[in-house]
Order: sequence, then structure tokens, then C-alpha cells
Amino acid sequence: MKVLSIYNIKGGVGKTASAVNLSYLASQDGLRTLLCDFDPQGASSYYLRIKSGNKMKPAKLLKGGNFAHKQIKESDYPNLDLLPAHLAYRNFDLLLDKQKRSNRRLREFLDSFSEDYDLIIVDAPPNITLLSENIFRASDLILIPVIPTTLSILTYQQIRKFFKKEKIAFNRVRAFFSMVEKRKKLHRETIEQMQAEDDHFLPVQIPMASVVERMGLHREPVPAYAASSPASKTYSELWKSVSKILDD
Repeated sequence: MKVLSIYNIKGGVGKTASAVNLSYLASQDGLRTLLCDFDPQGASSYYLRIKSGNKMKPAKLLKGGNFAHKQIKESDYPNLDLLPAHLAYRNFDLLLDKQKRSNRRLREFLDSFSEDYDLIIVDAPPNITLLSENIFRASDLILIPVIPTTLSILTYQQIRKFFKKEKIAFNRVRAFFSMVEKRKKLHRETIEQMQAEDDHFLPVQIPMASVVERMGLHREPVPAYAASSPASKTYSELWKSVSKILDD
């Protein structure tokens, strides 16, 4: 079982759209896929038309076992399940802080699903907390969507500094450009510069497209309702790149 996390401190960069679309594409490839929606905003859960349960106990959830498995919901798509978002997840940091090996506890929790899933994708919350550090250490691969603008690049560099400070291996990180508008000179120049300077950037560029914005209306992954669109094709390219890295 592999763990793939989609993360950025900055919101509004296409993180959740990427998590949902990659989860769908992985499931279509035959991988038993679990999407964990740890972002309190719950957008992944919304896109997949799944509501969170009422009786959520984070401390009990982290222990794994029957309670944790009962929280998982089937999606409308074969091989794709979801651990829905819940407001109670905001207490994760307090719970983790009280536990031994607190920065690795999440991996132990995710490993409890190893017999049921080939791939777990984590839609991570947009912040840096003990939960975030757990997600980093639990992941076989961390994907960072980056808009090709000055502030987004600055945010990416801040993440790199955090990894170095906390001695978290950055070789498990890959970045990709999202919400790209190639008609903008700044976007073109930023992409060219970063891909020349930083080999952590994948060559795939997700375009700014209305078909992606309409995920909230359709409440479906882009490849499910617009398979022939350029955005769908680039998400497929992204999945192929990610899948190859996970298999190596």
C-alpha cells in the first residue's frame, strides 16, 4: 500500500481538485483507492457527494479498528472509497501531541487499512501543524500544486525550508503547476525558470479551465463528466507521472 498526499499551505491552488481527480483516475486503473479528506473545509467529500457521519470521535478514529473502518464511505465509482471530512478533525493536533511517536502516529493509522487498499490519497489541510508533519512523514509521495506566480513560488520555498528544518526528506516531494494560463507572460516565465532550476517540478501543467471550476456544480471528477477536455487529459498525464514514481 502506498500513501500519496496532496498539500500546500496556500489555499485555492487546485489541491482538492487534484486529490479528487487523481483518486478517480487511480481507481479507474484498478487500484483500490481510499481518499482521506483531512481538510476541514470538506471539499473532497462535497465533490464526491458524501456527507460526514455525526458521531465522530477523533481519538477513537486514530486507534484504527472497527470504528475507523465504519467511517469509510463508498463513492459512486468502483474501487474508490472516502474517509469524509469532519469538523472534529480540528482536534487532531491536540490528540497527536499527547501520544508517543506523535509525528508518526498517522502512518500507523493508515497502515491499518493496508489489507483493504492499494493506495491512500490524503487531501491535506492547508496549514503547518503536527497533523501536517504526520502527513509528510506518512507519505510515500507528497504532491504540491503551485500556481506560477511569485507568491505561490515563495510559499513553495517556505515549505522546502520547513522540511529542511524538521529533517523531513524532500526527495519524496514533487511539485506541479496548476491553474496555468499560458497567455500570461508571468506564468510562462515562472514555469520555465522553476523547471530549469528545480528538478522536483513535474513537466505536467494543469490549465486554468472552467471545466475544473464546474466540479462544484457537477460534484464529479473532471474525467467522469468531461473526459475529452484538455484538463482531463492533463490530469491523466499527472496520474501517469505519479503512478510511475510510486511504482519505482
